[in-house]
Amino acid sequence: MTKKNETEINSKSQLIDYFEKGNKPPDQWGIGTEHEKFLFRKDNLERLSHNTRPGIGMVMQHMQDSGWHPVTENDKIIALKKDGASITIEPGGQFELSGKNFGNIHQTFGETRKHFEDLSEICKEIDAITLALGFDPIQPRHKMPWMPKERYRIMKAYMPTKGNLGLDMMTRTATIQVNLDYSSEQDMIKKMRVGQALQGIATAIFANSPFTEGRPNGYLSYRAKIWDDTDPDRCGFLPFIFNQDFGFERWTDYLLDVPMYFILRDGQYIDSQKITFREFMNGQHQLRPTMEDWETHVSTVFPDIRLKKFIEMRGADASCVSHIAALSAFWVGLLYDQDALNEAYEITQSWGIEAIRDIREQVPRLALNAKSGSLNARKIAHQMIALSAQGLARRSHELNIEDEGKYLAPIVEIAESGITQAEKHLNKFHKEWNGDVSKLMQCWPQAEPLQ
Repeated sequence: MTKKNETEINSKSQLIDYFEKGNKPPDQWGIGTEHEKFLFRKDNLERLSHNTRPGIGMVMQHMQDSGWHPVTENDKIIALKKDGASITIEPGGQFELSGKNFGNIHQTFGETRKHFEDLSEICKEIDAITLALGFDPIQPRHKMPWMPKERYRIMKAYMPTKGNLGLDMMTRTATIQVNLDYSSEQDMIKKMRVGQALQGIATAIFANSPFTEGRPNGYLSYRAKIWDDTDPDRCGFLPFIFNQDFGFERWTDYLLDVPMYFILRDGQYIDSQKITFREFMNGQHQLRPTMEDWETHVSTVFPDIRLKKFIEMRGADASCVSHIAALSAFWVGLLYDQDALNEAYEITQSWGIEAIRDIREQVPRLALNAKSGSLNARKIAHQMIALSAQGLARRSHELNIEDEGKYLAPIVEIAESGITQAEKHLNKFHKEWNGDVSKLMQCWPQAEPLQ
């Protein structure tokens, strides 16, 4: 069991120090990859619930045969842990691997491939199907299963009070993300600014959610659209990252003024959504805040890019193994090579906040066709992928490993053609599938093969 940090919070400096403790020397930087996927019944294409047969609980039981250890809540398996990695279930049963922290992309690719192979074998045994897309292409909101986690019950009640699509975000979206380290506050600032500036470009490159309830939805990344109508207090684009005063303290101030979802005490979730963490610290609750409360609160904001004791790149739709590796490669090449980071920083900081925001707002519908003034999403993607490849080549040489740049291949093709996965699916929907989205289930992973 994870040891809780019950240290009482007495000053803001403790909260700032939480992020300072994330500083790591470059030789200790790791690569953490997280990816979600949907699980469907094979017979009727309904999403797997927890206790049904087939169901999420069955999948969790089978995973234990491979050495995964169960985590329970109210006697139900809600997560698995193994060797520094974890498997969790999102509110609608999206199946997520939060991978081990690896030293290179070859390792994280191997882990991802093994996970998909294991999951595919289990799905065959129980007559289920796995699909990694940014949005559930078939099932409506009212048919979504809800996983038996108390925090989801609280969030389910809260979401409709803040935006129109929060429940869809919880149950019908799936994402991939990469988590990267920083060496200092200045290094964090530079990486966060590059990451926020390019998050919309990453969304465009990896756009993969064009269907809703069996029909085209008018978007290439509907998942990205959903995040912009979920909760303005804790989601979206963060312009203050580009302000001169940005740093650990400014990030802390941002979090202090976000309303809290809940307080966890003795395994019980206490609803606290009427107060911010700053108000919690100022005594507006009968309980006193602890560092465990802060760590929980840090994980309940969902902007494009998120700072914990590492940096999360959160902009990409879910996809297959080769695209998951490509996302890691894209960001590692840009942020873990100093020359590439410096060049990316210089380029992106010349654009201006409004142009960055404008491109980002167009991307859900237009993906790589988004434009703002002289900025062109496809050209930027091509430029940044090339810059990432250079960074990966230098990094791989320094580490004396095979060039990690090979994992960029799927997105090199996307940038060169300008055609995203979403557009390929739409083309097949109209020309090959005769308007039947279920054909996507039949050809998926053949349509997006493992490397």
